[in-house]
Amino acid sequence: MIIERSRQQVIFLSRPIRRSDRDWEIVGKLQDSNYDAVLDLDACQPGMKTRFLTNYQPELHEEGYVKYQSNTETHRTFISTHRADVDFSAKYKAMEDVFITIGEGKESDPVYKMNPAEKDCLDSYMLARGNALLWGKSNMDANGKPKIFDPETGIPIISGDGIIPQVERFAGKYVFSKLTAKVLNTAIYAMIAKAEKPTGNKFTFICNTRLWTEIQDTLSQWILSWKTVGTFMFSQAENDYVKVGTTFNSYEFAGNTVTFKVDRALDVEYPTQKYGVFLDLTADSTSGTPAMALFTFKGGEFMHNWLQGVGGRTGLESGPVASPVAGTKLINWGYAGVGVFNPYRSYILMSED
Repeated sequence: MIIERSRQQVIFLSRPIRRSDRDWEIVGKLQDSNYDAVLDLDACQPGMKTRFLTNYQPELHEEGYVKYQSNTETHRTFISTHRADVDFSAKYKAMEDVFITIGEGKESDPVYKMNPAEKDCLDSYMLARGNALLWGKSNMDANGKPKIFDPETGIPIISGDGIIPQVERFAGKYVFSKLTAKVLNTAIYAMIAKAEKPTGNKFTFICNTRLWTEIQDTLSQWILSWKTVGTFMFSQAENDYVKVGTTFNSYEFAGNTVTFKVDRALDVEYPTQKYGVFLDLTADSTSGTPAMALFTFKGGEFMHNWLQGVGGRTGLESGPVASPVAGTKLINWGYAGVGVFNPYRSYILMSED
């Protein structure tokens, strides 16, 4: 083995003896060609690290060993329930087109637009589910018991961690005052150190609008430093007008590529700061497990139910109803949870407050 702090090497010549469930005794000798070499005891204190290096065998050797190496951890999250309802009267549904558009759009006869009830309900459900999968915080304790209950029924309300809380718990973080190519390179190097291979990786960088525009300025200056005059930066149209500028959507460094994605959901949480997350979305090379996955019940990711009253779905229908009220309820609901299988393979860039 090699002792991390002193870089000295030790060869073990006896079988390990199990003293307790947590303690093993094994005898070794310093691996050195100099008889005057002595063990650096300052580097061999409890809690300090050693690392397997290699093995050597004599002639007529009788047996060999396999060095089993593993790093297994359990990360727990939970599936949550989301629901959005909308109620509308039979008369509203029958006249919805009139409510949505009034007039022809002239200055004296303007057009008024409203979202249909079904669209409002779907948008609300997707917003609630999307925010939970991205930003949600778990309220489950170490024993898997919820801390929040419905005050009227006493039924537990279960919530799991979203992608960002799972990542932030383990990701490295770099707080910058001004974004430069060197800052990007530092973050990419940190991602490379956690990747399975040093080159050929494809990372995704999700950022808010402020950081997205900063990236465009930074890479423009990066190209300027190379004194590049490229036609991709300008073009002349038939009317002799010249279009100047371009959009940078990826960056390559040391054989690795980063693709930039802007997401306005990050603008809501970080309206004044520049914020972005590097993610390695490469699937596990052994098991094929994706970097992150949505969890739900089979067929339970999205359910669409109607509680029909008098007038039915259109407000003018005949037939059986489930309520004597002249109105209808639309219910969108479902189960969703997300798991980030290797949150260590991530990195956060953010500006100072």
